Order: sequence, then structure tokens, then C-alpha cells
Amino acid sequence: MARNKTLKTTLATAFSVLALAAWRAPAAHAAAYHTLHGNPAGAYRIDPNHSVAWFTIGHAGVAVVVGRFDTLSGHYTFDPAKPARDQVAIHIHAASIDTGFPMRDHDLRGPDFLNVREFPNITFTSTRYQPTGRMTGRLYGRLTLHGVTRPVVFRIREIGAGPVTMLPKPWGGYLSGYEASTTIARSAFGVDAYPGMIANTVHLHVNIEGVRTSR
Repeated sequence: MARNKTLKTTLATAFSVLALAAWRAPAAHAAAYHTLHGNPAGAYRIDPNHSVAWFTIGHAGVAVVVGRFDTLSGHYTFDPAKPARDQVAIHIHAASIDTGFPMRDHDLRGPDFLNVREFPNITFTSTRYQPTGRMTGRLYGRLTLHGVTRPVVFRIREIGAGPVTMLPKPWGGYLSGYEASTTIARSAFGVDAYPGMIANTVHLHVNIEGVRTSR
């Protein structure tokens, strides 16, 4: 009887070791994450599911509030050999603002701030791109916010580019990605409510992933 108990224990241990090895095997052979360094040249459609526009702004003189816009679309072209031809157009649904606090979001959509009923869209259209390095540059253009259009300059950094076969359509294919940032004064766009409580300086950020539609 003792021998049977010992045999059962030995078999149980063996099966446990085999199961653990099988569980660990895929991880051991999984490819490590790495940045793609393909040629980013081409025309792209912005993937709204892997892109986001977000901002930070000072609150009450003691903290920083972070918000984002959940709905954006657009397209861009990029040619490292001919940067003068590069073009970017981004469209943001103003009512998609989300700061994680529904009451505040309701106020931000209202007439004191974005007034989304009258001005439902936030848009950016580029006018020129100036490279500052192999993967960096300045993107000049016009930002329309709250019905007011002003010139802005985004600092651009290319993240990567190349074929991504793991993702199905409409996300996969030949992709490229960028991050952009700039700073604006909200009062320049007619959004000047509660100046003693909310900072005038707004830091804007855009993280873009695009699917190449043509070369």
C-alpha cells in the first residue's frame, strides 16, 4: 500500500513538472518586443483604435488634470526624402473629451469651455514639416479649436515603421507611428473661463498609429 502511495506521488510530481514546462514553453520562445525600423514613406490612414489626443492642464494651483479625446480620425503622408510634400490632417470630435470625471466632462462640453454644440470639431491641418533629425522634426500648421484658428508648431518624433502581420485588418499591414506635442494658451482660442482656478497654458499631445494605404 505504501508502494502504491509512493508511485502515485511520483506520477503526480512528474505530471506537474511536465505541465509547468508546457506552460512555460511558449514564453521561452516568444519574440521579444522591439521597435521596427522600416521605411516610413507613404500615405497613411490614422487608426483611431491605436491613436489618442490628450492634454494636461494646471488645476487650482496645486495639481495637473489629464484628459483625452476618445474619437479622432485623419490621414498623413510622409516622405523622408521630400519633407516639403508631407501633409497631416487630424479631426477630433470635441464631445469625446474624457477626464475621468463625468461632471467635469459635462462642464467642459458646455458653453464656458469647448461649447461642443456650436463647435463640434477640433481640427489640425499642416502647412509644412521641418526635419530636425533623422526621426524628429517640427510640424507647422493651423489648429482650429472653439471655432478659432491659430498657427501652432508640434514637436514630432517618429516611433517606428514596418510590416505588422500579427494584427488583422483594418489594423494590420504596413504601419508607422509618431508622437507629437505642443503648448497653447486656451485664451487665444476664446476659452478663458475661470482663469484663477484653471491654468491658461495647455499641453497638447497626440500619439498616432497609421496604416499605409499607398506608397
